[in-house]
Amino acid sequence: MNKRMLLRLMGGAAVALSFGLPAHADTLDEIKKAGKIRVAIDTAIPPFGMTDDKMQPTGSDVDLAKLLAKDLGVQLEIVTTTGPSRIPMLQTNKVDVVVSTLSITPDRAKVIDFSVPYADHPSVVAGLKTVQIKSLADLDGKKVAVVRGTTQDSDLTKQAKGAQIVRYEDDATMAVAVASGQADILATARSLLPAISKKNPARTVEPKITMQTNWLAIGVRKDEPKLLAWINDWVKANLKNGKLAAIYKQYHGVDIPTDELLKKGS
Repeated sequence: MNKRMLLRLMGGAAVALSFGLPAHADTLDEIKKAGKIRVAIDTAIPPFGMTDDKMQPTGSDVDLAKLLAKDLGVQLEIVTTTGPSRIPMLQTNKVDVVVSTLSITPDRAKVIDFSVPYADHPSVVAGLKTVQIKSLADLDGKKVAVVRGTTQDSDLTKQAKGAQIVRYEDDATMAVAVASGQADILATARSLLPAISKKNPARTVEPKITMQTNWLAIGVRKDEPKLLAWINDWVKANLKNGKLAAIYKQYHGVDIPTDELLKKGS
């Protein structure tokens, strides 16, 4: 067999193999074909995600997901998750997107894509009224509760090396630890403090140190350009028409910085 014949055979085999491989279908097409979108939401982070007295999911992230599904023209399937499992569930195709207090960070952006932000999310170190802390240096030797895998966990690990960080698997477990006296100091989102304090009014926590303002976004798998573009347009449209602001106001009692969010998404 001469060289020219060998090259022809190799080329023909490559073409045959290429026809045998299915073309990659963007998740947006698959969602529309299935007639539903699977959304990962942590239902143990009030007021973002929680269950009502009928054990039905509710909260600002839940309402955002409902609006997203409605505008897509598909059914919503909520897949409950926890902080540490949000990104793995997305990567392993157990969900289509994540809407679960997911802050944009450089490390996360290496493994998933983010939509333009839909809300702000200030992180604070909080404690009982009797706790005297004014800076991260004051945390040296003190136990600080965090939820494993959150931005508060990573930020505190880097910035307060002298603190004794105690990690919990979700916000509900951490809230119980605070209410029961296992933890006097915690690092979490400022918006979660009222719900945490409500569990035991005798152990009300208040913000002591503002760590940083994070920006919440919808998580999408890498290499899903059609889905990401659709979601970006959807977020910007619903920031402009005030629907996302109304959802946030209903559950959190404060306004989102719409103009700043739109600038970040431009």
